[in-house]
Amino acid sequence: MSPFVVKAIQLLMSLSLLIILHELGHFIPARIFKTRVEKFFLFFDVKFALFQKKIGETTYGIGWLPLGGYVKISGMIDESMDTEQMQQPAQPWEFRSKPAWQRLIIMLGGVTVNLILGFLIYMMILFVWGKNTLYAEALPLGLDPSPIAEEIGFQSGDRLITVDGKPLDNVLEINKFLFLRSVESVTVEHTDGSTEQLAIPDDFGKRMFESGELIPFSPATLAVLDSVIPNSPAAKAGLLPNDKILSIDGIPIQNWGDFKDEMTNDSRTIAMVYERNRSQNTLQLTTDIDGTLGVYPKLPGVSFTNESLNLAESISEGFSYGYWTLHDYVAQFQYIFTQKGASQLGGFGAIGNMFPSTWNWKGFWASTALISIILAFMNILPIPALDGGHVMFLAYEIITGRKPNDKFMEYAQMFGFFLLLALVLYANGNDLYRLIFS
Repeated sequence: MSPFVVKAIQLLMSLSLLIILHELGHFIPARIFKTRVEKFFLFFDVKFALFQKKIGETTYGIGWLPLGGYVKISGMIDESMDTEQMQQPAQPWEFRSKPAWQRLIIMLGGVTVNLILGFLIYMMILFVWGKNTLYAEALPLGLDPSPIAEEIGFQSGDRLITVDGKPLDNVLEINKFLFLRSVESVTVEHTDGSTEQLAIPDDFGKRMFESGELIPFSPATLAVLDSVIPNSPAAKAGLLPNDKILSIDGIPIQNWGDFKDEMTNDSRTIAMVYERNRSQNTLQLTTDIDGTLGVYPKLPGVSFTNESLNLAESISEGFSYGYWTLHDYVAQFQYIFTQKGASQLGGFGAIGNMFPSTWNWKGFWASTALISIILAFMNILPIPALDGGHVMFLAYEIITGRKPNDKFMEYAQMFGFFLLLALVLYANGNDLYRLIFS
């Protein structure tokens, strides 16, 4: 089975599960408050449905347009735009006849279910599969900083000790912490054995985004060549894959970071000592016009350690992981409103690529949990046609004691629908553009 098909199946399964549970979040409190639910649909049934069956007062079905799902609640202006019903006298079983607090609970039900579901899945993943750790000791050569990290004092080969006074279970998560969280200081041990606490600028995450250096730290690697570009200065000088660079112009090279530090942005002649088949050799070569040699490093294998967790630990760490997942997603949402961020928006293609290309239950559930939390946040945004839009108008009603008139709600719902449609088309257009031109 092709990776595309595997991802597509996982995407369909995940969205189906999340949509059904989200709509149940509306359906159950609606029934508790004796509000009539006319339809409960997975996917949209524009013009026709693939399947439908009426049980009691509710028609359950599957639509053909996989852009979501819905419950049609009597006496409510929603995506069905059933304005004819709203022109009739209000009935006691209708949404509009219920107290504002009951209507608020009904509208918050879907978001609440998605949020709880995401947290529960993370707890389940940790209990079943444990957590993967990568402590500083697992990277004997330390970390290799990018130029933007070097600007604030990080050095090649640094070992991460603490972030704001706390050690990390996975030292590579330093990239996420610096980008999305308010990190004040990072303590590192330099290669000379000295320890230093580095202050992190408040705008460092913004600098990372603008520079494109979203991964300012990677595991440091030896200066061993993985490949040599044909006709490059390195190839012409006779360098080969697996050669290990020992020094440049007499300066010892301990790792790839040291090698990069010795490269300049212009052409120059250098003396290099390298090791091949346990023997040392010396050569002189001239770098390219931009200061490069045309070589790539052999990347190190990173070995994570899996730690089993008991139920109590899984609940505690799963809750923490879910909280920070939500926090990080909200934090990066600010970049969507920039030109660069908007160009990176993705639709179904981007969501599908979140799933593993081969069937993997852990990967499936991890992606499902993330999507569930994203759906919770996106649905609570105060945009008409989303749950958050209804919550916004209900909050206005509770605070002022005045309900927005039906005509205003109709126009707001139409505006929200077309806004969401434009966003869906734009995001999926980005997917198509990347597919064609990447």
